[in-house]
Amino acid sequence: MQIATTKNMLTILESCQISPPPATIGNRSLPITFFDLIWLPHFPINQLFFYEFPHSRTRFIEKVVPNLKHSLSLTLQHFFPFASNLLVFPKPNDSSLARQPEIRYVEGDYVVLTFVECDHLDFDDLVGNHPRACDKFYPLVPSLGHVVRESDFMVIPLFAVQVTFYENRGFSIGITNHHVLCDASTKYDFLRAWTSIARHGTDELFLAKRSNLPVYDRLIKYPDSFDQMFIKESGVETLYSKYQLPELIGPSSKARSTFILTKAKINLIKSWVSRQVPTLQYVSSFSVACAYVWSCIAKSRAEVEGTKGEDELERFVCVANFRSRMDPPLPQTYFGNCVAPCVAITKSFLLSENNGFLVAVESLGEAISKTVKNKDELLKDDELWFEMLFKIPAKIPAKIGVAGTPKVKIYDIDFGWGKPKKYETISIDCNGSITVNACKESPNDLEIGLSLPDKQMNAFIAIFDRELQSFL
Repeated sequence: MQIATTKNMLTILESCQISPPPATIGNRSLPITFFDLIWLPHFPINQLFFYEFPHSRTRFIEKVVPNLKHSLSLTLQHFFPFASNLLVFPKPNDSSLARQPEIRYVEGDYVVLTFVECDHLDFDDLVGNHPRACDKFYPLVPSLGHVVRESDFMVIPLFAVQVTFYENRGFSIGITNHHVLCDASTKYDFLRAWTSIARHGTDELFLAKRSNLPVYDRLIKYPDSFDQMFIKESGVETLYSKYQLPELIGPSSKARSTFILTKAKINLIKSWVSRQVPTLQYVSSFSVACAYVWSCIAKSRAEVEGTKGEDELERFVCVANFRSRMDPPLPQTYFGNCVAPCVAITKSFLLSENNGFLVAVESLGEAISKTVKNKDELLKDDELWFEMLFKIPAKIPAKIGVAGTPKVKIYDIDFGWGKPKKYETISIDCNGSITVNACKESPNDLEIGLSLPDKQMNAFIAIFDRELQSFL
């Protein structure tokens, strides 16, 4: 294997085009639904898995590289959309309906898999929980590439992988995907298949349980008006002429840190909430953790900026998996996106007050409960979707979202060299999100990832630790 070039202070060892085994897929297309379409304008998702591998470059090249290449190829045979492109068709000039975008695989399509070596970043620093400069991580995740404009459509790449080796310490696997491709549930199915094939060298064990296979049938039923509602939304038409895939570009003044809320601490907080607001119908580990972080972010921002936002509104957005909530329920391996937003809105200064956590937990609990209870109306009412997706963002500039879900055991992603030492979602630097995942040590504990400007991060850490003591 030859060293080709150096980019972003990383030495590129090899750049591969990984396709499914020949003649296993053919030419296929997958229509996308409204649940996929709404993610078209969003920033790609960048994730990093760090693995300990205290060996030389020679062993990495001999053991890790061929294994990942072979196993990825076999996995793509069963998850062909990951090797596909998104085709987006221009909006017609007349009053006819716009053609729906689709995911299309043509024989020979591929995933770009790049192997690089890093000798200027400290592996042990990268896998820590302490504040670290965000732009250290940017070179470790791949970009999706460039949009290709054909005469009748745009071709948008959907998935890319970069493996970075750190001599005698370990390696990281960075994956980038367009959210149109799938949600966290589908991506976890893909990663479970890939890791199973990597560990065993074959897909036989994966295929032994037929329920592992993705379901490509478009089973979600909703009014046609949903699709046209999105396509006709102001500003969407520019996607067809100006759309480019954004990339993570440094330098950045932000720092990222990881915070752990153990099950014991979460239970104490839930008990405190139940005593303070006995009428609150929805209180979960997820909701209280998110509400606590939301209020701490608001307080840290107020402390640094010297203002509490007065009447300024802000929103907190998380999503609910609708697979089991559909009528009839969808298979858990339904491929694509099948989540609906839960939107909590309140005034910034209320979050910044002493009882800001209670304001946050009530607002978020009610939002989640409303979305879940009104699921039937949500799947029929395009005006409700329009209000949640378009009108609210236009009115409220301050937004926090949630990337990840504790229901996915992200630390089980083991390619054969042990579980991840650390997991990070790098794209939260760009979209104002936090991450909430199950911990490595115990899936009942929550691991929360945060990206904030340096000064605000310092304030957040102090507030997070100090206010946590009031529940103990």
